[in-house]
Amino acid sequence: MTPSPDMDTVTQQDPPKLYDPADYQDPEANDELDEFPDEVEMSLFDHLEELRMRIFYSIIAVFFAIVGCFLFVKPIVQLLEIPAQGANFLQLAPGEYFFVTVKVAGYSGLLVASPFVLYQIIQFVLPGLSRRERRVIGPIVLGSTLLFGVGLFFAYIALIPAALNFFINYGSGVVDQMWSIDRYFEFVLLLLFSTGLAFQIPVIQALLGLLGIVSSGQMLAGWRVVVLGAAILGGVLTPSTDPLTQSLLASAVLSLYFGGIGFVKLMGR
Repeated sequence: MTPSPDMDTVTQQDPPKLYDPADYQDPEANDELDEFPDEVEMSLFDHLEELRMRIFYSIIAVFFAIVGCFLFVKPIVQLLEIPAQGANFLQLAPGEYFFVTVKVAGYSGLLVASPFVLYQIIQFVLPGLSRRERRVIGPIVLGSTLLFGVGLFFAYIALIPAALNFFINYGSGVVDQMWSIDRYFEFVLLLLFSTGLAFQIPVIQALLGLLGIVSSGQMLAGWRVVVLGAAILGGVLTPSTDPLTQSLLASAVLSLYFGGIGFVKLMGR
């Protein structure tokens, strides 16, 4: 009989890790991670038919989401007008406000339907993913969704008010603040969605790190290029020309980039 271990030498079991390098060193673990649990042999016609159905379901969802947002478009318009306190809106052409509401309902409907569309995309590609790839896709999709929402919130509470206050104060006492309703909503909607897309930078970094294309050290070494790129990105993505809005967006992009480096470093890449 083997002697029982001394109680003093018994150590507590380590907590489970989200990312364990041993999984990628053990051949048996690699075999298990490379399995395709839902793999189904399908012809090219079957793939095209399933893709057609996924696209059809997505279009139907977007259509009903746009119609639903159009029915409640007035509160949405009033919500987007809140940052422009101190300005009056004018309808400069017949039907201008109607087309603005259609545009607002379209953007809002895309936003509302995006989770369902994303679900359809995942369901289409899921059978072709191994267990290893499925471990990654869940956190990436969740992180991308959260970051897009944070980007919209950041633009609404910080970027848009900063830009509008700059223009209102700059012309104060010289011109009356009477803006075209169409031009205003072009400005707001573009800034909202461009900021949401800019907040996807850490997701792109995580994908590049997981695929082994770029390491965290290489990302950090190119910080000078990133600073210049953030300044250019801030100027391109913001529809206004004021330096305050561009600086805020550039600062947010830099913070996201360096935060993404830290995340890639935590993944061991």
